[in-house]
Amino acid sequence: MALKPSAPNEPPTTGDPDGSPTTGGPGAPGEVPKEPQEPTQTPEELAFYAPNYLCLTIFAVLLFPPFGLPALYFSYQTMKANKKSEWEEAYTNSGRTGWLSAFAVMIGLGIIYGLVLF
Repeated sequence: MALKPSAPNEPPTTGDPDGSPTTGGPGAPGEVPKEPQEPTQTPEELAFYAPNYLCLTIFAVLLFPPFGLPALYFSYQTMKANKKSEWEEAYTNSGRTGWLSAFAVMIGLGIIYGLVLF
């Protein structure tokens, strides 16, 4: 059985009547299945994001790591909750991040001030 030449607009075939035109195998899918996409958020949801205070948190880690590192953890949890649209958890973690970062900066500056002054 000879293969007939394919037309310029037709995909190549293997001569198998049950074969798929793109893969040549019987019942083979035409495309590779795509991975599921992350759910997209509306502009209203993006505007509702809880602040993660990332710059303040990094500054807090540099000044007083005992409070700065937990603040960094809560900042990360805030970002994850924002992406999942879990607003209550995001705002709870955001508040923790803000307070821990502020205290870390104040304590760190107090220590530096005390060391320089005395």
